Amino acid sequence: MASKVAILGSPNPPPPQVLKEDPRAAAKLRKSTRVLVVDDEAHVRSMIGATLERQGYEVHLASCGREAMEALDQFSFELILTDIVMQEGNGLALLERIHSEHPNLPVIMVTAIHDISVAIDSMRRGAYDYLLKPFEREHLIATVQRALDHRHALQENHTYQQNLEQVVRARTEMLRQAMEDLEHSYDVTLEALGDALDLKDSETEGHSKRVTAYTIALARAIGVSPAEIKIIARGAFLHDIGKMAIPDEILRKPGKLTHQEQDVMREHCTRGYQMLRKIPFLSEAAEIVFTHQEHFDGSGYPSGLRGSSIPVGARIFAVADALDAITSDRPYRVSRTFDAAREEIVRCSGTQFDPAVVESYLKIPNELWLELRTEITGQNRSFSTFGAPSR
Repeated sequence: MASKVAILGSPNPPPPQVLKEDPRAAAKLRKSTRVLVVDDEAHVRSMIGATLERQGYEVHLASCGREAMEALDQFSFELILTDIVMQEGNGLALLERIHSEHPNLPVIMVTAIHDISVAIDSMRRGAYDYLLKPFEREHLIATVQRALDHRHALQENHTYQQNLEQVVRARTEMLRQAMEDLEHSYDVTLEALGDALDLKDSETEGHSKRVTAYTIALARAIGVSPAEIKIIARGAFLHDIGKMAIPDEILRKPGKLTHQEQDVMREHCTRGYQMLRKIPFLSEAAEIVFTHQEHFDGSGYPSGLRGSSIPVGARIFAVADALDAITSDRPYRVSRTFDAAREEIVRCSGTQFDPAVVESYLKIPNELWLELRTEITGQNRSFSTFGAPSR
């Protein structure tokens, strides 16, 4: 096998229009372009090889399919010209193998078979073009140039796609980081609102953070998705935000409320909903704020919803809220144990609480609730509400 081999140059050659405008660039590119010629007739492959070498291409010669595949295993080529009928091997079989292993490598079929069906079959198998023997050298040169222009265009498009994907990935990462920063700023704002409510309603100081932690833990146990948990957590944290609109003489009244005062106090669900529903990132959480006092049997307020018509986040919150209320001190009673809370929640299953939520709650040991409460109390205002329970 006679051969002449040179190392390939730049993997990203200049586009064809540049080559036409700059002959020196074209000559330089051809010196870095390797072409494989496969033909079992020595004079034919020598003629093709010599013609292409005069054009400045680096040419490698092979007498059969086996030698061609050996060359492909050792070197990279920009273009292959192969005969169809050879004494050793078949050009169409070689074409199929090249197309399978090197799908972007153009192949020109060179043959003396004047049969259009053979040409069509070659193109179907992946050939770029078809040359009939005998052919003019100018025709050979033009066909080779077209095939290389086609390859260069594919490479240029591939490079463009890769660069575009990199740009998209970079911008996507920038957008993701920006959204994370924005979401963090939202949550910091929410915590400030919660702190403001604690200052107004000292009776429930720390309640919002504890009940949010409990709600997150219970939602995870039930299998709620992370995205939905974020919404539920915000609703749980802001469930009493409507109390900001309740007059202080009612909100801070030490004694029992009158029926009229109770009606005003119950407005905090609607007031909170109205405050939050116009804020886009809180619109879904606002639904939990609105329904957090609904009971599973329909005896709650403000709408008397029952069963699955109550948002699942509000049904989860109801259990978490009762858990914290029972285990926290109030001016009118002292806190009770987590065991006592468990008994009370079980007693109200099916009436105040969703039985399915209660069932999941019962699978969580009291030690977890105690750990969460201790952690929140210990860290106090430095506690990160929306990332609280990682268990």
